[in-house]
Amino acid sequence: MPYTEAKEHAPGRLHGIFVDPYSAFDNTATERLLHLRVASDALLLAPMRAGRLVLRVLHGWQNGSFEPGELCHSDHRLDSLADLRRVADAYRRAFEHGEPLPNDGSGLLAEPLARAIAAAEAEGQALDEETRTIPARWPAFKQGLTLYTFFKVYHRLTYSEDDAYRAIRCQTPQGLREIHEFHLEEGEFAVAAPAETEGGDSVLLLHESQLTPVLRLLEAGHGA
Repeated sequence: MPYTEAKEHAPGRLHGIFVDPYSAFDNTATERLLHLRVASDALLLAPMRAGRLVLRVLHGWQNGSFEPGELCHSDHRLDSLADLRRVADAYRRAFEHGEPLPNDGSGLLAEPLARAIAAAEAEGQALDEETRTIPARWPAFKQGLTLYTFFKVYHRLTYSEDDAYRAIRCQTPQGLREIHEFHLEEGEFAVAAPAETEGGDSVLLLHESQLTPVLRLLEAGHGA
């Protein structure tokens, strides 16, 4: 099994800023809000200023569902907090008027999963129904651990998580990425950032219900 594709609880760039990032954002941490401001500046505001931040809003899973084909998303390039405010307003208006939420399709997880399964079978690997449909079994085929890792991130962002912070390193088609995942009283979100040796965009991942909380968090820490 290709377990080199991803590793949870892996050192990332926040380990170069904090002695222990896993305790820096805990509710009992001294100067917790300062730590959060420093982290959000490094992970979000810096790529935003460089024109390299994309917001990916997740929706579609509800009532415990986790079918890949039901997970929808919309992507939005962010050059300022005003851009994030506009996206939050668009989602709010759609919800209030009973309109469909912004949607770039349901292929975020379903399409790469189908491609990975097809590639494995083309190489002669026999995959039973459980391996195809149970996320914990996906690491049995190439790129499956990467898909399972992102599945878990999407699931935790949708249904919440107890740990305040989690760091992951993961191989993606765009290159090596660090995933920094936050589950805080102020908001829940993740940032998939290029590893320091890589280029490309950073992606702010959050569930649509967290648009306003995360906007308020960033405005409070960095100004509107």
